[in-house]
Amino acid sequence: MDTYTEALMPPLSVQAKTPADAGRRLPGDLAIWFFILAELLAFGAFFIAYAFTRAHNVELFNAQQLGLDRTSGAVNTVLLLTSSFLVVRAVQLAEAGQSRLAARWVAGAFACGMGFVVVKSFEYAAKFAAGVSLSSSTFDMFYLVLTFFHFMHVILGLVILTALWNGARQGRYGPDNMNGIETGAAYWHMVDLVWLILFPLIYVMR
Repeated sequence: MDTYTEALMPPLSVQAKTPADAGRRLPGDLAIWFFILAELLAFGAFFIAYAFTRAHNVELFNAQQLGLDRTSGAVNTVLLLTSSFLVVRAVQLAEAGQSRLAARWVAGAFACGMGFVVVKSFEYAAKFAAGVSLSSSTFDMFYLVLTFFHFMHVILGLVILTALWNGARQGRYGPDNMNGIETGAAYWHMVDLVWLILFPLIYVMR
């Protein structure tokens, strides 16, 4: 079992590797980890700015936070967590030499990601209909900027999942060729991780 699966899930029945194999490398392409680090730093800067501004406008933020649809946020949290689980299983299956079966799990992850997009789109539509814009209030500005920045990352993630699905269907991934699917999976987990911080920060924290 490689570093990726060891870190995220119990093992499937794959050929055992020596302890020296574990932790030898980061899963996926090294470039994706630099990209993920840069993205996390960008989101981190946004989160710090939000927390700092909120600390000086607590009453405003608490009042406007009540106008957010927490149910939609919670549903989207479940969708992203489920999609990440499905991606983990897809990587495990690819590692076990079952690339075409892995494609089905990637398709499931894609469906969950699309569910996130649909739910979020309805939420945006309701907000825009209520007159929410970047200039309507400081809270609305942060809400729109942070969630839309993440939304665009989800869209990119769906494009990546589509590429992974196509590659898996063609039997491209296997024990000796995991770089592509691990790279895509690492990006998708980053999208999930950011939402797990963003949701309580924007929707729940008071």
